[in-house]
Amino acid sequence: MTAHLESTLTASLQKAAHEAGLSVLSIDAGTDFNGHPTTRFRLGRGPDASPEQTLLLELSEAFDFHKPELLPEMAGHLREAASRLRNPRPDAYVTLAGLPVSFSHFGWPFHRSTSGADTFIVHGTVHLEDGTGSPLHALVSASMTVTFAEIVPAPEQPYAETFIYNAVRKTLDRGQLELLKSGNRQPVPVTTRYYSRWQKKFFFTDTDGRSRMDFLALKTYWLSGVLGGNRPVWIADPRDAQYLNTTSAELGRMAADLARQGVLALDGEYASATPMLLGHAEQYRAKLNAALAATRPSFNEEMRAGHTNM
Repeated sequence: MTAHLESTLTASLQKAAHEAGLSVLSIDAGTDFNGHPTTRFRLGRGPDASPEQTLLLELSEAFDFHKPELLPEMAGHLREAASRLRNPRPDAYVTLAGLPVSFSHFGWPFHRSTSGADTFIVHGTVHLEDGTGSPLHALVSASMTVTFAEIVPAPEQPYAETFIYNAVRKTLDRGQLELLKSGNRQPVPVTTRYYSRWQKKFFFTDTDGRSRMDFLALKTYWLSGVLGGNRPVWIADPRDAQYLNTTSAELGRMAADLARQGVLALDGEYASATPMLLGHAEQYRAKLNAALAATRPSFNEEMRAGHTNM
């Protein structure tokens, strides 16, 4: 680590990571969209963590999260990351529509739109993860309105990553993002319709008990059974709870019901696929293909025309 990176940010992050049960594996200098300096921390559950089970956390170099209004959310983000890093593929998620996807190359923090729009932007990539090495992906440009930005404690990764990922999943569910072999950057608008100021919580999808149980089975099939070699995945992830408009505790109770039915094997808050669940491979492949087909008819031509907000 160079003297340039020996900073208050570095010391604070190392302390917070340690308290969350994480190790700082590397620290590098980076730059944001506008060329301003950032610090990139590679985190893992231990010094011997495999590359696929690490987290890249990028923060503005001058950012100070050690404040009463910022520290709790940073601590929570790191605690959740420590649990998520036990997954075989911590970068992978599923959508209600049936798509297993991964998130990568997000350029934090947000930057102001260069197109003249009064928005904040973060760019990233979403890949289809169906276990076949599919080349299908979407380059995304998630735009946060100025009004929405007032809700966010800071325009940095730990304070926005969850709702940005869930907005991308919701946009996929609506068939408004197309996964392609190549293509232009596609917009993901993030507005106040995703947030209740009265309840101080995010809303993405109205779900009931049946749809949540279907989601947990879908998640376990893809992330444990297909991508994880039947290794367990965190079934009570608060990121999924926000996406489904429920709680982690409720997801845990539903997972216990599925375990009693033999659909998944449960160990605490972690679930792995059972032979019964793996026997539904044809059903889940059909659901994936239907979700992919739903993105094509009315949306892709507009995207190919380059209608994006950079």
